[in-house]
Amino acid sequence: MKPFRLYAITGEEFHPGRDVVEVMEEAIQGGVDIIQLRDKTSSKKAVLEKARRLKKLAADYGIPFIVNDHIDVALAVDASGVHVGQDDLPLPEVRKLLGPEKIIGVSTHKLEEALEAEKNGADYIGVGPIFPTNSKADVVDPVTTAYIREVKEHVTIPFVAIGGIKRHNVREVIEAGAEAICVITEIVAARDVKAASQALLAAMEEASQ
Repeated sequence: MKPFRLYAITGEEFHPGRDVVEVMEEAIQGGVDIIQLRDKTSSKKAVLEKARRLKKLAADYGIPFIVNDHIDVALAVDASGVHVGQDDLPLPEVRKLLGPEKIIGVSTHKLEEALEAEKNGADYIGVGPIFPTNSKADVVDPVTTAYIREVKEHVTIPFVAIGGIKRHNVREVIEAGAEAICVITEIVAARDVKAASQALLAAMEEASQ
């Protein structure tokens, strides 16, 4: 898996009236280098259709396309991989279904989960939520940047910080040791999606100097 810096997740409820593929294309043009389809409310058929279109978009730009939760949809469209949470199918079972070549990401909220994901062969882990966030209904309490430091010290696989990360607080995240961040609203809800992506990357770059 190629290293990535800026990971964007879809959030169609944050850009009503705008097509998801159009929004994600602008994000990619602004520097997003991996995208994920997360859709917990649409029909399976609708999720499949969006996945097909986003897979093509990602392929056109040569970046990975990840599907959240829907392993069957990921297989159907030949996505780059899937992202699963702590309550989803266990990672070894996901790997059996997807095979050795696909990317599997796992959400983690504490060090034990991170180490377990690493042991079970995750390609990367999500680390968060770092700050309070309204992007998910079932969100756990913020883990703060202290968790980033723990993961940086004890885990060797790539990780991406997620949860409430904005341009104004991204410095804290980078200074704690994160090299990649994942966002939803800071990008997809922006009036100028491309500019928002560029601004985030610039802030990350500045913080890592």
